[in-house]
Amino acid sequence: MNAVNGTPDEAPLDVLIVGAGLSGICAASYLARELPRKSWTILEARSDLGGTWDLFRYPGIRSDSDLFTFGFEFKPWRSEKAIADAPDILVYLREAAAESGADKKIRYHHKVLRAEWDSKAALWTVTAHRTDIGAEARIRARWLFCATGYYDYDRGYSPPFAGMDDFRGTLIHPQHWPADFDYAGKKIAVIGSGATAVTLVPALAATAAHVTQIQRTPTYVMPLPSRDWLADLFRRFLPEVRAHAAARKANVLRQRWFWLLCRNHPKLARRLIRWSNRRSLPKGYPVDVHFNPPYDPWDQRLCVAPDGDLFKAIRAGRASIVTGTIDRITETGVRMASGEEIEADAIVTATGLQIKLFGGAGLFVDGGRVEPSERLVFKGMMLDGVPNFCFAAGYTNSAWTLKVGLLCQQFCRLLALMDTEGHAVCVAERPPGEIATRPLLDFGAGYVKRAIDMLPRQGDRAPWEMTFNYVEDARMLSRGEIKDPALRFLPGQDGNADAARVAGATAA
Repeated sequence: MNAVNGTPDEAPLDVLIVGAGLSGICAASYLARELPRKSWTILEARSDLGGTWDLFRYPGIRSDSDLFTFGFEFKPWRSEKAIADAPDILVYLREAAAESGADKKIRYHHKVLRAEWDSKAALWTVTAHRTDIGAEARIRARWLFCATGYYDYDRGYSPPFAGMDDFRGTLIHPQHWPADFDYAGKKIAVIGSGATAVTLVPALAATAAHVTQIQRTPTYVMPLPSRDWLADLFRRFLPEVRAHAAARKANVLRQRWFWLLCRNHPKLARRLIRWSNRRSLPKGYPVDVHFNPPYDPWDQRLCVAPDGDLFKAIRAGRASIVTGTIDRITETGVRMASGEEIEADAIVTATGLQIKLFGGAGLFVDGGRVEPSERLVFKGMMLDGVPNFCFAAGYTNSAWTLKVGLLCQQFCRLLALMDTEGHAVCVAERPPGEIATRPLLDFGAGYVKRAIDMLPRQGDRAPWEMTFNYVEDARMLSRGEIKDPALRFLPGQDGNADAARVAGATAA
């Protein structure tokens, strides 16, 4: 049997991971470290690992989080830059994949179409389309770990601006950045106000004639140093592993402190951010027009400007911001509702993402389709009534990987417990009676609002709530009790009928 390509008579895997991005490599690394006897592999739809960090190729792409928290707990971040760009992050991910052996267990060009749970066999059968040869592959596994992230890799979000077909220049969405596009000496209009736009504007401004960021409403932007002086200090006096742990802890606490400040004292946080913006911009700049959002800090995710690069581009006159409503796209650029005309040789629509759950794969339990919007999330990692299924969802108020790492630890502890006690099936059962529910992500971002009706729900109490406190989550997920009244454990063959009954009852 070929370990990478598989055959129809391949023995069932212990764990099948879907997605070879940050979350998938994280899950594989923990499995390799904590449960070395488990069999597992990764299915990846694309031709290389890295997920987001390989997919997006637009200028300046980087993480908004420091890499001491965005990276893995078990693998020190060695670069001098705490806020790093995609090429450095990809090198880090490739190293992690090689160290865990994940790089030898990835089946590329496998786009998962559907995953079907059979309670009688206590197995998942996953059907994937082989995009390289135009065939289908079927892989069986006892557990399915979905690490596909939350957005659509095939298309981003582009609102239908009037006149888009009239534009005579180049129209680009950052998710599909053309490799041969030369923007040197060109006038560029970037539509959008989120992290992608804040990243693109200074990167393009380095060689473009001028870059104009067009935003309907402002976003909070924080200038932060790309190097972490405290992490540098730890590195000078501590061994590498301890220095990484200390830097990680310091950044966790710093992120948590600032988030609590924003949520508990929004007026003070707004004043602090405004003060930081004003001192970074030219004297007399209209800060309240372009950097004063109508919502409180952290109602939406804050954007980061490493070393104040966006503000430097504005001060140098290489970039500017226009705030207002777009009337239409014209042959030569963008016309605002105010009548202002913005000339452009190219327009970049940095207008956001589309959410796509589980990479677009359909989930089925004993022939019945699982509708995620009808399910509750257990501990932020399982869906009620879906046996032996786990998915990775990170934080929105701090580094994504902090939460994913904890979920992977909990997952490995759960599998170890099941082995010790002889269980074959684990399913989360919705609590009896009524339970108040709310959206999975309590977050004001546009891509979340557009997909709110398709997302799973969370409850009003543990363990059905989505939690966003790393310190408390670490206590619960990496060290706390695994068993929970909401979890039903079932044995092998004798428990399969019971598994079907539980899954059916919960779905109903």
